[in-house]
Amino acid sequence: MLNDKVIAIIGTGNMGDALVSGLIVSGSSKPRNIICSDVRKDKLNEIKSRYKVRTTANNLKAVSEADIVIYAVKPQLMASVLIETGPKLDMSKLVISIAAGVPLAAMESCVEKNMRLIRVMPNIAAAVKEAATAIAAGEHATKEDVELAMEIFNSIGKSIFLEENYLMDAITGLSGSGPAYIFLIVDALADAGVKMGLSRQESLFLAAQTVLGAAKLLIETQEHPGQLKDKVTSPGGTAIAGLATLESGGLRTTLINAVEAATNRSKELGESMTQNFCEVNNRS
Repeated sequence: MLNDKVIAIIGTGNMGDALVSGLIVSGSSKPRNIICSDVRKDKLNEIKSRYKVRTTANNLKAVSEADIVIYAVKPQLMASVLIETGPKLDMSKLVISIAAGVPLAAMESCVEKNMRLIRVMPNIAAAVKEAATAIAAGEHATKEDVELAMEIFNSIGKSIFLEENYLMDAITGLSGSGPAYIFLIVDALADAGVKMGLSRQESLFLAAQTVLGAAKLLIETQEHPGQLKDKVTSPGGTAIAGLATLESGGLRTTLINAVEAATNRSKELGESMTQNFCEVNNRS
């Protein structure tokens, strides 16, 4: 379904690069059907050399030739890029945004026309094709549009579809910001290993591999984390002693509060971004 579509990726930073790699390696798209645009000529040359895709510094040209347009620019640049490319956008194209904090309504207000819009929130693990991605659809997006978006972002990890757009802030607080929480936990576990006599290299490897293995076990068995936790703990054993310490330190509550704080901050930034879109639109 995706193989015959021409895809334009506007902005080829880390996420844009990851998308190109995922689409080609997975076989979801052919290099000749991918157009990458960016203001940096050196980046375009690198992308073209590595993946054999088409490149251009002209956003309008990329959009005009595409069936699917993915905006992978920084959120603060999104309004100006949308206004620039708006003349070439219409209902014949699927428009996907990965700009964090930019609501679909703000995007439509910029171009002042109806669009088949999809909003996507991947995370940094896209770099190793293990992104956790949430996808939400605009009013005019079709079921096929959602399926196309799922196919694109499944090439860099795993994705879910959200019926409710407003939950994208919660996604940002959980999986969007989540890798940072895990990095902190792994760093702390590695420090603990060093304190107990292990080398830094050994501790960091064991901590990271433990997180990876635990996550894979959860996903593949589909068991509740509480059930798996019970399998590790034995009466009077080591794991229950460690868990008791974590509970007394408030780890569970702290993580819940962290996701809530990040979600609320995402809402604040979204409101600010909408205001910024209005100002940019008025100036244009």
